[in-house]
Amino acid sequence: MGTGWSQGDDTQREITITEENSKPERGSEAKGEEGHHPHDLTESHSPPIPDQLFAGVFLNNRTMKHWVEKESKKKCFMLYARGLSIAWAENNTYWRWFAEKDAPSDEAPVELAELLNVCWLDANGRFDLSKLSPETTYEVVFLILVRSSGYGWEVPVNFRVKLPGGRKQEHKENLRGKPRENWIEIKAGEVSTSECKEGEMEVSMFEIEGRHWKSGLVLKGVLIRPKN
Repeated sequence: MGTGWSQGDDTQREITITEENSKPERGSEAKGEEGHHPHDLTESHSPPIPDQLFAGVFLNNRTMKHWVEKESKKKCFMLYARGLSIAWAENNTYWRWFAEKDAPSDEAPVELAELLNVCWLDANGRFDLSKLSPETTYEVVFLILVRSSGYGWEVPVNFRVKLPGGRKQEHKENLRGKPRENWIEIKAGEVSTSECKEGEMEVSMFEIEGRHWKSGLVLKGVLIRPKN
């Protein structure tokens, strides 16, 4: 089970991933996963992987996506913005939520978050490492877009991965010089399931010095994929 928090200025909403509410939403998805726990589909003793898993299935009210790479047969996950905890995200003075399809073939969109104006940027989430393929090194990547009208990015942003046991990987990225109006990937860190077989991983993006107002960042989510 994993839990995410969506935080507003005076309220919090808990999002809990359970076996019941993690079932795919569409009929074709349900058929593809019927009778199989999604975490066990790539084990050697498992039956052939349903085609739907290669395309991807949405979980937990479309706040997460799970798919399997065709070549490696490794599991991948996307944690969308709505499944993360974002400070002040429910205050429309600071953030705007909008819907967009993750892929042209998707039947329904997912929710993305656009930063309108904040001085305290803090977005983080948790992920259960037991869901990942064993004996695999994964990279953890934030997917963001900076608007051409964006401002306040003179101060670098912190990206961090915290693994079970407290070990951290953290670095700063200067978003001011990144390409505008294009989706870009910012690697936060890596995790090896040879070393971390279970427990929760924490992922964070933050700039909380509190003196620099920022605008024009669109957060799609966090991608967890095998390292090539």
